[in-house]
Amino acid sequence: MLDTVINGLSSLSGWEVFAALLGVGYIIFAARESQWCWPMAFVSTLIYTLLFWEGQLPMQALLNFYYMGMAIYGFVLWRGHKQAENNLPIHSWSLQFNLAFLTIGSVLTLVVGYYLLQYNASQQPYLDAGITVFSVLNTWLMARKVLQNWLYWVVIDAAAVVLYLDTAFYATAALFTLYTVLASAGFVNWIRLYRQQTAFPASSN
Repeated sequence: MLDTVINGLSSLSGWEVFAALLGVGYIIFAARESQWCWPMAFVSTLIYTLLFWEGQLPMQALLNFYYMGMAIYGFVLWRGHKQAENNLPIHSWSLQFNLAFLTIGSVLTLVVGYYLLQYNASQQPYLDAGITVFSVLNTWLMARKVLQNWLYWVVIDAAAVVLYLDTAFYATAALFTLYTVLASAGFVNWIRLYRQQTAFPASSN
């Protein structure tokens, strides 16, 4: 297994390594509430869009194309609030909103997973669908600075590790293992920032 992972890492292209490093930078900068996380995300997903398209993975290419649009949205949103009198503060969703989010994501996962199953378009149709659907939805939560987005990323990234291990993408599985750890660290950091904003509301202005 270790030899397989090492061989997988050594076979990565320079562009893929660069995109992965930018992805790590995106998570680190996002955890610090830096607007510069979004340009990193844009370039990273642009590279992945091209790589996945050339690799005949159209769904993953479309997902990363969506990420590109969300990177622009997130940068404009965070930068706009940064320059205005009122920053966009970190906020926590209620249980009701989280349940609605999970319900919508689960229904969409079942629909997309059923489609993939019927057309034999994925080795793991429902797992693949769930990761894609919740990634799309959760990117919007990140842009809106919803605290729980980090917890959802932990689950999404961990599920991606399982998917990539099962489909023999060992190098990518190793990368998403790192993403899972970084998402956990991001949640811890945002909890600290959220408590500071709650204790001193004026500091977020």
